[in-house]
Amino acid sequence: MPAQVPATRRLRTLALVGSALVLVLAAVGYLAFGGKRHGSTAAPPPPGCQAGTGVSAIPLDTGQAGIAATIAGVAARHRLPRQAVTIALAAALQESQLQNLDYGDRDSVGVFQQRPSQGWGTTAELEDPVYATTKFFAALVRVPGYVKMPVDRAAQDVQHSADGYAYGQWTEVATLLAGYFTGAPQAGVSCWYTPAAQPNLAGALRQLTGTFGPQSKDGVLVGITTDRSGQKKKDGGVAVVHAQRAEAWTVAGWLVAHAQQYGISQIRYAGYVWNAGDGSMGWQRASRTASPVPRGSIVAA
Repeated sequence: MPAQVPATRRLRTLALVGSALVLVLAAVGYLAFGGKRHGSTAAPPPPGCQAGTGVSAIPLDTGQAGIAATIAGVAARHRLPRQAVTIALAAALQESQLQNLDYGDRDSVGVFQQRPSQGWGTTAELEDPVYATTKFFAALVRVPGYVKMPVDRAAQDVQHSADGYAYGQWTEVATLLAGYFTGAPQAGVSCWYTPAAQPNLAGALRQLTGTFGPQSKDGVLVGITTDRSGQKKKDGGVAVVHAQRAEAWTVAGWLVAHAQQYGISQIRYAGYVWNAGDGSMGWQRASRTASPVPRGSIVAA
């Protein structure tokens, strides 16, 4: 794909959402929602996400957040270091702007614009972000010393692009995203939308295990339980995900990034709570009167 060379970090950030217009509309929606929270009748903002807070926050649409969370999740499944996530994100930002494309140069498709004719897999397989990311990492770990390489060189050794230097322009943004989506700092991923139906927890949990791997005592996901008894059945149920502590915020971030897709309205973990309809307020400290969460568990409802 043609190289895109933004002049400043600000332009690189804007590229994540496609155009400045999207950011303006999101900002207007957020201000309107803020007005509503103080008594006006303005509509809530359109669905969206962000990684980080304050001046270093990176705006994303829900699709981009889902792809970034998937990349981090596949890396966690294979016990890969954060630098691997950074390299993969830089490649994905350059190739597709974190979108799962069904088109590209020649027969290129998917997040990384991998080509079936070059042995990466079938078109259908490469349009599955989990499969595409797994193939990317399988190639990356065969690159000697990739952890200590410049990001653009490591990405190019996997991608074999016509312009390998183009990946380097995304190093700063990819590094920030890798931190947010792997839990450094914690509670770094937030999305917002207005829930309208019962959650599809079964679908979410199938995709969760498809990304992080099956439940096992040594896996990222140690165990998953669901409760559909009594009042909770009417509300669509509650899922409790027991994850390894080192990857728990990566799992929580994945659930937030996919919340709209599966109708999840609330996630609780480690004394924090995220609510889908709270605009871009992000994770908040849970109140003392909130229902207790089992130690080391992520609760989604």
